[in-house]
Amino acid sequence: MGDRSADIVILTYKPDDRFIRLSYMLQKQSIKPGRIIVINTEEKYFNMPRDLREGLPGLEVHHISSKEFNHGATRNKGAGYSDSEFLIFMTQDAVPEDEHLLEELQRPMEDSKVAVSYARQLPSGEAGEIERFNRLFNYPDRDILKTKEDIKKLGIKALFCSDVCACYRRSVFDSLGGFVYTDFNEDMIFAYHALMAGYGIYYASRGKVIHSHEYSLMQQFKRNIVLGRSQRRHPEVFGGLVSEGEGKKLVKGCISYLLKKRKPWLIPVFVAHCAARYAGFLIGKHFDHHGE
Repeated sequence: MGDRSADIVILTYKPDDRFIRLSYMLQKQSIKPGRIIVINTEEKYFNMPRDLREGLPGLEVHHISSKEFNHGATRNKGAGYSDSEFLIFMTQDAVPEDEHLLEELQRPMEDSKVAVSYARQLPSGEAGEIERFNRLFNYPDRDILKTKEDIKKLGIKALFCSDVCACYRRSVFDSLGGFVYTDFNEDMIFAYHALMAGYGIYYASRGKVIHSHEYSLMQQFKRNIVLGRSQRRHPEVFGGLVSEGEGKKLVKGCISYLLKKRKPWLIPVFVAHCAARYAGFLIGKHFDHHGE
């Protein structure tokens, strides 16, 4: 891979203390980052301590308006400022768990057939039991290499890849046209095209970031409307894939987990969240035509 590390593209909007912690942790990495390209939405909300800026010599900040933001296009914009063969996309709330994140994300790239490696997401200290299980379910403690052959066996799980923190091989990224213009699922859509082109998607479990959310019922509902809508808009990717099997595994696993933790009163809360997610997904996939 040579001596040069990956460039990092971070998307920010009203960044808080998690972005500050993320930035300090980038200073401590065993492999120093190349350029750190921040694409910030709305300049008036961006503030970064001077000592932190000085501690990141490769830092550059580019501001856009809210009207310009798009999950796929904004990441492409960030990639356009880099000429590195490896790009690590991050969100402002993904805090490296230790000093080996960049090292572990770039390690799978020694295999030229790996197009993307993505990090393990750990729950924050404030996360509740349901969110802790969600992180454990989606981000186990073992590495996984997914190829085109796994689509039949894993279904939609074969495409799972999160741009909260993921490393992309630039030559493949460019050859596949980067991310599509979309408001959700840009990472999974790219993963599908990479798999179909014969490349692998690698889950690097030893590359870890602290990242979790406590969504309300309404937030879950609205989020899944967008999820369902994005799947409907890309039938070439999601048309032949089902996600219900993964949903059933999640429900059974979480109920068992909550019983083992001796917190059965959380089961109705979990079921309510599942209902909100599923209802939002169905509306988005079959009935919501916002912006079309």
